[in-house]
Amino acid sequence: MTEEKNIIILGIETSCDETAVAVVKNGREILSNIVSSQMESHKRFGGVVPEIASRHHVEQITTILEEAMEEANVSFDELDGIAVTEGPGLVGALLIGVNAAKAVAFTQNKPLIGVHHIAGHIYANHIVEELTFPLLTLVVSGGHTELVYMEEHGVFHVIGETRDDAVGEAYDKVARTLGLPYPGGPHIDRLSQEGEPTIPLPRAWLEPNSFDFSFSGLKSAVINTLHNAKQRGEEIPVENIAASFQDSVIDVLVTKTLKAAEEKKVDRILLAGGVAANKGLREQLSTKCEEAGIKLTIPPMSLCTDNAAMIASAGTIFYELGYRSNDQLNGQPGLELPKIKP
Repeated sequence: MTEEKNIIILGIETSCDETAVAVVKNGREILSNIVSSQMESHKRFGGVVPEIASRHHVEQITTILEEAMEEANVSFDELDGIAVTEGPGLVGALLIGVNAAKAVAFTQNKPLIGVHHIAGHIYANHIVEELTFPLLTLVVSGGHTELVYMEEHGVFHVIGETRDDAVGEAYDKVARTLGLPYPGGPHIDRLSQEGEPTIPLPRAWLEPNSFDFSFSGLKSAVINTLHNAKQRGEEIPVENIAASFQDSVIDVLVTKTLKAAEEKKVDRILLAGGVAANKGLREQLSTKCEEAGIKLTIPPMSLCTDNAAMIASAGTIFYELGYRSNDQLNGQPGLELPKIKP
């Protein structure tokens, strides 16, 4: 009986402000996962500046690539393929990673595998525990809020998405209003643990049976609440505003996710994306899933934010399904989730 060959994939992620390279074996074993964050460079601007992000990627990509290969202790010859985020994201940032991946694939004569950024976040859970189907993923990040239903590997069905602000974007905008540093999500999460949700804020349920999300009205309600209190000479404890805002967000996210799981008859839910690091969301979703008898998987903090191990993990699955990109691969900022399986 012949032993199955290990599949070793190099992953590259540069969709926003992290330059990341990883080497993953068989889709689940991380041999290296190097991330260079640019947060300090963007903090003074209150958000990511695309031109600065691209410049940093150019400066860092070669160094991070070499470091990832050295830590993994594998040679380029041992790689089975090169997986890279092709979108969505900042076009200038994406191009750095895509061209680096194309260069490695060409010079080493290895298959090139374009990966959707959100598919990567979903497959971060595969590193934690092998995926079983059908399943539902709640994707929550700075640029995305989606419910994704999967019946098998490589086929993604978006059944709900934000109609305006992504949840991470709403967190950052509310944090800015409260005078909190960028990124605002962790600060609001921390403050909310100290406060009480005493301020009535809206929940956007939208039309019946909709799994879509909307957070712009909630963001405006927070701004109006602060403005009205200031006009009256009142001061609202910042921790109570944070707790009230987070309570509204989590209520909608968790309720819609559980409702979608019931409708789709799934007993497996994944949490994915940068906002998956939110303590309040993790706790509330865990409690509700336990009550409903649904298995919940949440990646560790290191795999919630942008990283290349998740890209390599998804890339491994796509590789096994026979998916390959050609040398025309390009950065696609508006890329939609694909159907990889033939």
